[in-house]
Amino acid sequence: MPKFIDRFLDHTTMYRLILYYLIFILVMAFFLSFFGVFSFNAFELLISVLFLIIIGLITNVIFAKTFQAPTNVESVYISALILALIITPIHSIHDFWFLFWAAVWTMASKYIFATNKKHIFNPVAFAVFLTSIAISQSASWWVGTLAMLPAVLLGGILIVRKIKKIDMVLSFLIVSIITVIITSLLKGTDPRMNLKEILFFSPWLFFAFVMLTEPLTTPPTKKLQIIYGAIIGFLFAPQIHLGSFYATPEITLLLGNLFSYLVSPKERLILKLKNKIKLNQSTYDFVFDNQKRINYQPGQYMEWTLPHKESDNRGNRRYFTLASSPTENDLKIGVKFYEAPSSFKKSLWAMDGKEEIAASQLAGDFVLPKNPNQKLVFIAGGIGITPFRSMLKYLLDTGQKRSIIVFYSNKTANEIVYTGVLNEAGKKLGIKTIYNLTDTNNIPNWWQGKIGFINESIIKQEAPDYKERIFYISGPPTMVAAYEKMLATMGVSKKQIKTDFFPGFA
Repeated sequence: MPKFIDRFLDHTTMYRLILYYLIFILVMAFFLSFFGVFSFNAFELLISVLFLIIIGLITNVIFAKTFQAPTNVESVYISALILALIITPIHSIHDFWFLFWAAVWTMASKYIFATNKKHIFNPVAFAVFLTSIAISQSASWWVGTLAMLPAVLLGGILIVRKIKKIDMVLSFLIVSIITVIITSLLKGTDPRMNLKEILFFSPWLFFAFVMLTEPLTTPPTKKLQIIYGAIIGFLFAPQIHLGSFYATPEITLLLGNLFSYLVSPKERLILKLKNKIKLNQSTYDFVFDNQKRINYQPGQYMEWTLPHKESDNRGNRRYFTLASSPTENDLKIGVKFYEAPSSFKKSLWAMDGKEEIAASQLAGDFVLPKNPNQKLVFIAGGIGITPFRSMLKYLLDTGQKRSIIVFYSNKTANEIVYTGVLNEAGKKLGIKTIYNLTDTNNIPNWWQGKIGFINESIIKQEAPDYKERIFYISGPPTMVAAYEKMLATMGVSKKQIKTDFFPGFA
């Protein structure tokens, strides 16, 4: 993939990327409407979009104040644009009634059908399901047309690449295709015709890229996500029905949401800053009081929402790996500040113990293996050391000894953090840490670690049994990709490589 696209993905939040994606699809639809591709015109589409956004914003403010919950304007726009892509634009004044209730119920469901202020069902799917029952008006899913396929496919690939949900999406796509083929053969119909219908004349891909991957209703681990995708893929096939009842896309997703709810953590924490600890000139630990004592595994991450005024184009939500250990009383995240920090980081820095930040969506497979005898290698780049700090602190507090070698890479010596935990792990648990600096022009006289990038020879030297080890890699995406490629040339299989969820600079 071109480097400029990689840089764009690295510096764009997941939610902002989805918003751009939806706008791109709507712009394409607006353009195509001038050529009579759809049953509606460009003006009707524009009016529908604006109406849905206005009603959504008003409703969201009302419910947020009523339930005293933090608001997220970005999600309002995303929900409104999804509705605009699955509900046929207005033809007459009476059609506003459908759009009105769809927008209201979408926002309402985020607050009413929620546990710990975390919604259970996909808000858009729940809203259009409710309208079909209450006012007998259903979503047409008009985005699922051959004319829209290029736009849906192009942006969808970027979405899946960004959020690292390729396994879940593939599970959905593969299972739905297999289901269509098998049911077609059993019923004596031509599977090629049915596949053509689902591939080119249904919202299949849009559903997979946008609806299926909605973060708060997605299971927390890769294994559960694959199962989730498979369940919904099976139900999504048009041939699957119960008597005369055929599941619509929204019903299919709601059934999948129930599974996700049952297997997912229910925590959504509203936290206040307890302490801010300087680790170096640009990196700080932000410590929050974990009064509810949530259960998590070392190395997992959470989504952090910090409402603030004048939010920049990166929004008010971020993913941060927990640097704290489950054995500690507080929740801790390590944050690096760059020269031009985002509005989110500026607001995080300005927290003084009065403002609130919401932490939810506990997830991640970047955790220690269950087998304590499994040999490991940790490779960290910069602030990517945070999940390893969590793991090592946990091992120290529980007295577990594991065969672990840590490679910790930084540009300069003053960027190194968490040396206390790393040194203690070395003394008490025998865990070896190899430090290296990549800026060869700024090496201090006292430096005794490696100089330059960690290469194949260094890994073989420090970990001669590397083919017996599982490699954990955490850091910027370009670094992770480089090490994955290098390890592959060394004969390390993909099953022996685990990478952290690192969705870009905050």
